[in-house]
Amino acid sequence: MSRVSHAIKNMKFSMFFYVIFLVLQFVSRKLFLDNLGDEFMGLSGTLRSFLSFLNLAELGIGAAVGFSLYKPIFNKDHGRINELISLFGHLYKKIGLFILVGGLIISAFFPIIFDTLQAPLSIVYYTFYTFLFGMCLNFFFNFHIILLQADQKDYVITSNSQSINLVKILIQCIVVYYYQSIYGWITLELLYYIVNSFILRKKVKQIYPWLHLNQKTTNSILKTNPEIIKKVKQISFHKLGAFVTGGTDKILIFSFISVESVAFFANYEMLFSRLLQFVNTAFAGTAAGIGNLVAENNKENTHKVFWEMMALRFYIGGVSVIVLYFVTEPFILVWLGEKYILSKYVLLLFLLNMFIMQIRIPVDHFKDAYGLYQDVWAPVVQSVINLTASMILLQYFDLAGILMGTTIAFSIVILMWRPYYLYKHGFKSSIWDYWKGFLLLILSFILPYYICYELHKYIDLGEVNLLNLVLYSIKILILVVIIYTPIIYFTSVGFRNVTKRLLGLIKLKK
Repeated sequence: MSRVSHAIKNMKFSMFFYVIFLVLQFVSRKLFLDNLGDEFMGLSGTLRSFLSFLNLAELGIGAAVGFSLYKPIFNKDHGRINELISLFGHLYKKIGLFILVGGLIISAFFPIIFDTLQAPLSIVYYTFYTFLFGMCLNFFFNFHIILLQADQKDYVITSNSQSINLVKILIQCIVVYYYQSIYGWITLELLYYIVNSFILRKKVKQIYPWLHLNQKTTNSILKTNPEIIKKVKQISFHKLGAFVTGGTDKILIFSFISVESVAFFANYEMLFSRLLQFVNTAFAGTAAGIGNLVAENNKENTHKVFWEMMALRFYIGGVSVIVLYFVTEPFILVWLGEKYILSKYVLLLFLLNMFIMQIRIPVDHFKDAYGLYQDVWAPVVQSVINLTASMILLQYFDLAGILMGTTIAFSIVILMWRPYYLYKHGFKSSIWDYWKGFLLLILSFILPYYICYELHKYIDLGEVNLLNLVLYSIKILILVVIIYTPIIYFTSVGFRNVTKRLLGLIKLKK
């Protein structure tokens, strides 16, 4: 099966499950907020952020091993694959033990950290230990799924995990609606981790019968793979930057504002992150496909695919951002109520950061495919800028200040440094080639945004209810697609190429 065929199969599975999952998540979020309260939902978000901090111990091992798996998968070298998975498991088990001990130590300080919480500490501990257990399962029991990801078989993970997750959320909704039971909600989370872990391991065994699932290893395996250990050390800094940029927001809000504000912030974050994740899940197999593309060492084709991916991400990100700018506030009003609407500045900053997260993906994927992790200072700088700016600006702008810090860090490191580094050390081409293409894509986004802003005034929402919101959203979407599509088509060669590629695949399917 070709790279494109794998990617399309991943997309089909991902989109089918994710659309259902997305709708159910929004319904369940409303139900959970109404029946479990803002405080508990804010608490669960804060505890997950603590675990994100512990997950820094992963040190980017998954990315390093995933990069190293592309070539042996391409060559069908089962011996090397087994060796790499064994190395991965050996390292992951050590990290899992570190995370477990670290989690127990952090939990000892909960009486101090959550001294103002109205909920009993037993709920804090039960929730945290459940999340900790689920994380540790991945390190001790399910590290083999990295082979599915590197082999462009993400659909296996998606179809199984999302199916179980859907069942879990449905049962949680029933338990919460009828019994308002926080303990019942957490127990179902625990059962999900166990069942999902068991089924994924079984699937890996079925697909790769030659893979050694329980191979014992010693520290000697580290000495035979020095290049991977070197990559791990480099990627660990990038993991730090990713955590500080995305994982500290809730901790800062909890520390400087309130635990309830974490829930308010998380509502917006859920809306934008789930849509971003929807796109990323649909295109999950493309990362491994890019790895195989780079392994073929066809420079012309590599450049062509890069700009196809850039144009596609700009288009998807642009359509999403413009539509969300007009429909987010009425959606929050219908979904949760006026109480949960945040300021327009918060909305704009969320959208800007979401757009940057979308258009950064091609650069990140190609950078990873080339194994370019040597710029270890970049994530450190990103972390310092983000944390410092957020802590200063939140004093003046509250939630908006935290998001401003993220925007500033993104602009300097992600939008400026990473493309330069990819072009210099990966493509070995002039960075001006990138900026010319990038600026054309930016202009092709700004113009339709302005036109849509002027024209949306003629589309009336009417009374704010679910039916009118759906009709309004559809009208806005149609308007954006009609305006944006021809503009980006005529300004971007990459968009024209990817359009032809997709139309060709559709004709083949008929």
